Amino acid sequence: MPRFAANLSMLFNEQPFLDRFEAAAEAGFAGVEYLFPYDFDKQDLAGLLKRWGLKQVLHNLPAGHWDAGERGIAILPDRVGEFRSGVYRAIDYATALGCDKVNCLVGIAPEGVETGRLHETLVANLRFAAHELEGAGITLLVEPINTRDIPGFFLTRTAEALALIEAVGSPNLKIQYDIYHMQIMEGDLARTIESHLGQIAHVQIADNPGRHEPGTGEINFPFLYRHLDALGYAGWVGCEYKPARDTRSGLTWLPRPALSA
Repeated sequence: MPRFAANLSMLFNEQPFLDRFEAAAEAGFAGVEYLFPYDFDKQDLAGLLKRWGLKQVLHNLPAGHWDAGERGIAILPDRVGEFRSGVYRAIDYATALGCDKVNCLVGIAPEGVETGRLHETLVANLRFAAHELEGAGITLLVEPINTRDIPGFFLTRTAEALALIEAVGSPNLKIQYDIYHMQIMEGDLARTIESHLGQIAHVQIADNPGRHEPGTGEINFPFLYRHLDALGYAGWVGCEYKPARDTRSGLTWLPRPALSA
């Protein structure tokens, strides 16, 4: 059974963020992930991880003005300096938190800028980030995201992510494969995972439609868990879903032995 990590940006929202570490541990999770750590003191976060025996599995690079609707800045030619400063900030936090994977949300394509220029900027930024993160022992990830939830997002399919990895040319760049996003954009989940497992370093889950917990929609998650096991996937599976009701009652889908694996 895969190892499941609680996404604290979406789960246990009944409580303040810093209280969610305790809630995740009490629910049996051994790992946590969330969008961003930067609004909090890194030592406070590290203390919570240690206190509750949790592994920090993943967080994102700084992604611009999130509350204003930005979803990453890696493609923006006029924000290269900000992006690169964000890489060092992410290294600082990830090192303090013992986190060995950081995801890059590439961003929404702006109007009036040629696609080729956006792509060139992204490749150069990812090449820089992959190199700097590698020196700190941290793997860089990129995540294709569906255009229904985030219209205009620049990276939307597995094939695009694979081509991007080839263009960057770094062994330290891998895919964050979100089953929810890829079910919407392309389907064929099991075959895609099997074909490209060597390039997939992290998996996230939510059911479709609704982005709720597994078992509320159309995806056959028990089959996919068995499939990941059969393929020898050794990474974490991040529970990045919006509970249909409250978090705890929605955890009935999760096999108990997998919580503390």
